Amino acid sequence: MTDPGYAGKVLKIDLTNRKAVETPIEHYATEFLGGRGIAAKLYWDEVPAQCSALDPDNALIFATGPMAGTPVLTGSRCLVSGKSPAISPEYFSCANLGGRWGYDLKAAGYDVLLVQGRSDKPVYLTIHDGRVEFHDATGLQELGTFKTRQALAGILGNGTNAVAIGPAGERMASMATILGDNGATASSGFGAVMGAKNLKAIALPRGRYKTRPARPEELSNLTRHILELGSQMMSVVGNMEFRITGPRTRKSPCFGCQGNCLRRSYRAAGGEEGKFMCQPATFYRAMSEAVYGPGLDPAFHAAQLCDDRGLDTMPLTMLILWLFRCWRAGILTEKETGIPISKIGSLEFMQTLVDKIAAREGFGDLMAHGVTAASQALGRGSWEEIAPHLSKSGQPCIADARLYLPTQLLHATEPRPPQPQLREISVVVTRWVAWLKQQQGSYVSTEVVRGIAQRFWGSLEAADFSHYEGKAMAAKMIQDRQYAKDCLVMCSFLWPIMDVVSTEDHAGRPDLESRLVSAVTGRNMDEAALNGLGERIFNLQRAILIREGYRGKEEDVLPEAWFNLPLKNDPTNPDCLVPGRDGEPLSRRGATVDRHGLECAKDEYYSLRGWDPDTGLPTVSSLAQLGLAEIGRGLAKGADM
Repeated sequence: MTDPGYAGKVLKIDLTNRKAVETPIEHYATEFLGGRGIAAKLYWDEVPAQCSALDPDNALIFATGPMAGTPVLTGSRCLVSGKSPAISPEYFSCANLGGRWGYDLKAAGYDVLLVQGRSDKPVYLTIHDGRVEFHDATGLQELGTFKTRQALAGILGNGTNAVAIGPAGERMASMATILGDNGATASSGFGAVMGAKNLKAIALPRGRYKTRPARPEELSNLTRHILELGSQMMSVVGNMEFRITGPRTRKSPCFGCQGNCLRRSYRAAGGEEGKFMCQPATFYRAMSEAVYGPGLDPAFHAAQLCDDRGLDTMPLTMLILWLFRCWRAGILTEKETGIPISKIGSLEFMQTLVDKIAAREGFGDLMAHGVTAASQALGRGSWEEIAPHLSKSGQPCIADARLYLPTQLLHATEPRPPQPQLREISVVVTRWVAWLKQQQGSYVSTEVVRGIAQRFWGSLEAADFSHYEGKAMAAKMIQDRQYAKDCLVMCSFLWPIMDVVSTEDHAGRPDLESRLVSAVTGRNMDEAALNGLGERIFNLQRAILIREGYRGKEEDVLPEAWFNLPLKNDPTNPDCLVPGRDGEPLSRRGATVDRHGLECAKDEYYSLRGWDPDTGLPTVSSLAQLGLAEIGRGLAKGADM
């Protein structure tokens, strides 16, 4: 009988030889729980260290967690993993896919789907009743993601749920996305990985799956308790409103979610409707309103264009900024690019931009490599126009390390901006700023921040942003907790619950996830044990990165611009306010990263992790203590550890 919380199987598909093999989930689930953990172990086992992101040997892994199928608690998501072409250098990475595709994968009988190889011609896959079928996708080539999904519904029936790529994925643009139901997208360039495999779509039947919790009464009581806490979803951060409301909007939560969420859909004047929330809803709004005046339609159409072509709006934001600054500085012209840069904010500009990138046409071919590669290839001083806005991997990011001092180690030790980790800091601080400015309904006071710091970051010192004390422990705790949460594949907008309305101290509850795991799977797991599992997965990822060429301490760095250019402003915290000594407001406007302070914190961080302080590499003994002795031996074969 399958263990509670699991469908019971991993499905491995070889596109080159058109074969499919099922393996039991038990071993992976016992050691790595689900989601990110199982995906990382499969990647370690199946993917050669030196293959590129677009190589047939790269694995595209869709992994669910034990919470999928449990109502209300936001666990029916899917983590997409593999080597990413969107970061430089290319490393193993993950993306979180909402909607219900992860739920339907589990309903089809699989906890995890792994795809390798490359088809000799365009294909789409169907998975139904234990059968995998390979279908000719030639007729779907060049279609956008929306029309691809519609076409598959016409072929396979309306009970079909597909993930698909658009033209950008087919041509392997580095920022290509995978689109699922309800406008859900997976980033990290995994649309390009699908395109490199000649895989247009994967279709599942809309199934029915219900978790059989080991302790149903305990789960029911815990669910009720979580709802009663009245936790706030992230919707307003600083002066930016991420929840788009109005007469033509409605709630549009992911499958099985309570709906207390900023995720909404919008219906334009012409009747078109689709997802419109968070970054996709805001990335073009200010620019379009400067052209068209107040109104959501142009920004909505811009976001829909990106989703249909299969392009990630986050890196597109940086490309637009780069184009504008280079045009203003005389580095680029409209004639050279073929793009009406002077009309930024218009739909004409956006249509031209996304079409050129998706088609890899003219200047669009250069931009399809991403803003870092494009600017470095172009030269002419164009890199300097964008460098301060990018992370070390060349990706745009939130939570500037010059502003939020505790995030510096998070930025430094991850291969790409770890947005959910960063939000643990930035959302708490911006809610504190709202309290400081006496905004109605605000309750995250200085004392609440201090309470959160003790529970979630390890010490009161972590709540003082004027020094580095406590920041190494905070970084470790945040990473371990987030990696554990990604094994459950729970929504980062709600979890962890760090502050609550209904309690006297308003500080959140870091033990809730472990209690949910215990109720669903029957495995007795407290907060420390779950975070310990997160630490194991984080170290496994570190081992993967090192095997792929990551140089530890040498690459645990921040962009040089952050050490030299003073912070001017922040879009979500315009006054650059953070808690200082004894919670007194401190503005970090004009601040840079303290190189010596960061290096000292880094050494402390390595010590807390049990890594070699000189290299920043895990040791064989530290990995063995985490149950990763085999991984340690594998690393030791290729490096002096």
